Amino acid sequence: MGILVPMVPLRLAAVLAFLLVADDCSDHYSRRVVGFTIFRQVPTSVAVRACLGRAIASVGAAPRYVVSDKGSQYWPSRGYRRWCRRRGIRPRFGAIGKHGSIAVIERALRTFKEALQRLTVPTRRTSMQREMVVMLEWYNQHRPHTTLGGKTPDEVYYRRFPANRKPRLEPRAKWARKSRCAGPQTLVAGKPGHSICNYERFTV
Repeated sequence: MGILVPMVPLRLAAVLAFLLVADDCSDHYSRRVVGFTIFRQVPTSVAVRACLGRAIASVGAAPRYVVSDKGSQYWPSRGYRRWCRRRGIRPRFGAIGKHGSIAVIERALRTFKEALQRLTVPTRRTSMQREMVVMLEWYNQHRPHTTLGGKTPDEVYYRRFPANRKPRLEPRAKWARKSRCAGPQTLVAGKPGHSICNYERFTV
């Protein structure tokens, strides 16, 4: 994962951070990231398989398919194909040079890159790993996805009742309770005119 930092004092940090290559694994159905690893250089096929193996172990089940690009770690690696075959996984590959062929993982990586560009990028591996853990927790637990109907990955993965379906607060006292809101449509919690600042869920 390469990070470009325009400020002169941070150029050295950007160059060092560019050597940290990140790889992650996400669940296609829920968009939930289930694992990641940080590498100091372009990872080998063995290193990528180890990352996938840890993700499978954390979930407790192997996926039916693994979708990836045609990097040398996956294609035409015989070791990777054997690894998939032993676990009953069918490898699938995105088309070379075709935008959107691995859209789900590309969109997740874009989110992480945009978020990291707003930070002072850590140059130490342990620091970078902590930043990624915090970022992935936010991504899985709190970031709504349009393709999921505004739900978060964790809400879909764990089949939780989505937060955007719960009753909403309405601070306008004269607002009709039956008035439509931004989708999805939800009921007003209590009576219109609720003071958000005094509401216990929003106190700091």
